[in-house]
This record gives sequence, structure tokens and C-alpha cells, in this order.
Amino acid sequence: MNRLVTNRTFDTLQTGDSERLRRDIARSDIRAFVTFAADVTGHAVDRELAADPRFRALLSAGGSGLGMLVSLIASRFPGPGTELRRLSLDFSGALREGDTAIAEVTVARRDDAARSVVLDCLCRTEAGETVVSGEIEVTPPAEPLSRSFGRPVALEPDAAPDRLDHIEDLGRQAGRVRMAVVNPTDGPSLAGALDSAGAGLIEPVLIAHPGDLNAAAEARGLDLSGIETVDAADADDAAAKAAALASSGDCAAIMKGRIHTDALLRAVLARKVLRTGRRLSHVFVEDLPGYPRLLFVADAAVNIAPDLAALRDIVQNTIDLAHALGIERPKVALLSAVETVTADIPSTISAAAICKMADRGEITGADVDGPLALDNAVSEQAARIKGLSSPVAGRADILIAPDLEAANILAKDLDYLAGAEAAGIALGAAVPIALTSRADTPRERRASAALAAIMVAVKSV
Repeated sequence: MNRLVTNRTFDTLQTGDSERLRRDIARSDIRAFVTFAADVTGHAVDRELAADPRFRALLSAGGSGLGMLVSLIASRFPGPGTELRRLSLDFSGALREGDTAIAEVTVARRDDAARSVVLDCLCRTEAGETVVSGEIEVTPPAEPLSRSFGRPVALEPDAAPDRLDHIEDLGRQAGRVRMAVVNPTDGPSLAGALDSAGAGLIEPVLIAHPGDLNAAAEARGLDLSGIETVDAADADDAAAKAAALASSGDCAAIMKGRIHTDALLRAVLARKVLRTGRRLSHVFVEDLPGYPRLLFVADAAVNIAPDLAALRDIVQNTIDLAHALGIERPKVALLSAVETVTADIPSTISAAAICKMADRGEITGADVDGPLALDNAVSEQAARIKGLSSPVAGRADILIAPDLEAANILAKDLDYLAGAEAAGIALGAAVPIALTSRADTPRERRASAALAAIMVAVKSV
């Protein structure tokens, strides 16, 4: 399944032809236009104004609403090569965080002399509230275009490195992996699987109740033709059938859909052939603005209160993932509240024990240090002020939290307060498991699929 970049020339457009685009509006969508408002006016927007719902509503309608319509016209219908001629629009609503926005354009009339078309345009919420409506006149492309989709993210030459984009490139280089997708019966998980397939990362096998799967596809306007499916009674049955496919070697990886993580992992561990000598553990790979490298955070999803044996495996699983992404000797920080071993803080004792395991070769392939407080792990200045000197202090690639709660809070802090993007994967089983979240963006879902493809390729070498 290969995605194409295509357009529609004037001669191929007929009255009534239409196209639509939908998007779940995130806080970052609206925040982007608040930031743009500050930049374009040449001065900052103060907090009170930035938080004003009326101010944000105006920017969301004129930014996200109109932006979706113009993006649909420019990239899909009529597509690349289109020129805008005239806009006549009414603004009657706003887009808010959490809304599902739908942009629709329809050919209303053609002007043969000018070789232009007038498009009826509507941006509305899924609930039916109109945000932007009216007409946009365009000159369609003069030359037809149809080519394979290239890089999924285009960067400006002076932009910061896009590390999730790089992970996708590595995934494509590794080759498509046949992946069992467990119960993709909600829009985001189904779209994520199909998007990952279209990006050249996976060959999906969708395992779900057929009625639920078809309903999810219809609701999102997704085409399942040519996609392999396996019928399942419910989410638990889908997980069991995915584990069976992985056990037989028919699928080399698994992707989480609409199912609780613990239910999926139970199905995997129920198959002895999928067990290894390692403890299953989860890793978030974070692309964090302002941090000079990828940041790995573990374990935020599987091991609630790991003992030393589990903690050792969490560290080694994460090191192996870093190696697969080309980090030859990652720097591992065992996190705690302080950087000294303190009897009253158990995580400092376990951190010191893990370091000793690394010294004795029970953990390999990385520089390991701890306990380290978060500031000493990621800030060279903080480490210098506190007199810490080690290959890890201030330069960590991997952050190992003492328990699931700390790791989960840390990862979500990075995502929602620091603007990070994250891919997630579970390791330690015979096959990698892409553990996506309901709140993941399409880019994050593709990157999670890419991590699985990369780990499959590494295993096969």
C-alpha cells in the first residue's frame, strides 16, 4: 500500500466533485497561531490575552479553520500547482481543543474561459457547528501530478533536526514489517495503522470484530480495500489471535489498538514461545525541543514497581533500542530525588546497585550512572555546580525512573509542558510491540511503528 502525491487538473474537475479532510484539534494547533500572532506583530502576546477564549477563538477560526481548507486545496484537491484567486468566507464559530474538525471542498462551478473553478468550502466540527463557510476560487494545476509519497515531513533548511522523521527513515530502510494490529476499532488507531502502511513501514494485519472495524473505517472515511483483516469477537480475542500470529512467525511485530496495555501483554506472555529471558518493559523515545539528542524514558507503561532484576532488564532493553537507533554507547542515568545514596530513599540504593551490575558486566553497551536527580542528568551546568563528574552527568541519553508513576509523569511532562513528541515500544518479548496511546498524533504512531520495524531488522541480522 503506497501513498501517492496527486492533483486534479481543470479538465478532470466536474461540478459536484468533492474532497474532505478531518483533524482532531490539539492544544498545540491553537497555541501555534497564538505564537504566530506574537511573531508576526513583532512583539509578545501577554498571558492574559493569550488565555482569553475570544482571542483564541478568533485565531482558531482564522488559523486552524481556514488553514485546514487551504491545506486541503493546496495538497489534495485540486492539489499541488493550484493557485488561489479569490476568497469569500463567513466565520461563524471556533475550534476548541478536543474538537474533531472536518474541512470539505466541493466544485460549485467552472469558468471555461478563465480555466478556474469556484469551490464551496465548509469547515465544521464533527458535532455540526459551522466554523468557516463560503467560496474559494482557484486556478487548478496546469500539469497532472502523480508520484510516490516521499518524506512524511518537510523541513526548512535552517530548522532543527526532526528526530522522529529520522526514525521513520530508519524504519523504511529496515524494510516493511508484517504487523498484527490489535483491535483498531477507533479512528486514531485505525488511521495510525493505515498511515504507517502508507509510509512504507508496515504491512498491517487488522484483527478486530468486522462490524466494529468497518464502522471505524466509515466514520473516518478510510479505505480498507487491499488490507488484510482477521475477524475477532472482541479486544481480548484480537490480542490472542495477534499473539498466535506472532508465535507462528506469520507476523514479526504487534501494534496496540483499542485495548488496555495489560490485556495485550497478558495475551503475549501467555504464549511461551514469545517469552525470552528478559522482562517486558516499555520505552518512550522523546524528541524534545531544546535537547540536543533523543531522550529515552523507561518504564512508563509496564512495570509498576520494578525490583532489581526487572530494573536491570529495563535498562538493558532500553540500551538495545538506543543501539538500534545508531547510538553506539548511550549514557544511562538512574533517576532519583538526589544524587547521593541515602538509606531513606530506596531508589538511590537500587540505582547504586544497577551501577554495580553495569561495572560487573551484567549490563552492557552503555555508560551507567546513578543515582542522579533529573537536573544533574540532563544539565551539564547543574552537574558542574554540584561537583558531579561522570560520562553521564548532564549528558544523559536514557532516563531510567524508579517506578512506573515517576516515568509516566516525566514522559507526559515532556510531552505536554515541553512540547516533546514521543514514540513508544515494548521490548523483551520475542517480537516488538508498538504501544501507541489514544492521544498520539499520526507522526507519533508512525514513529512507534518505525521503532518496531527497526527492532525486527536488528533481530534478523
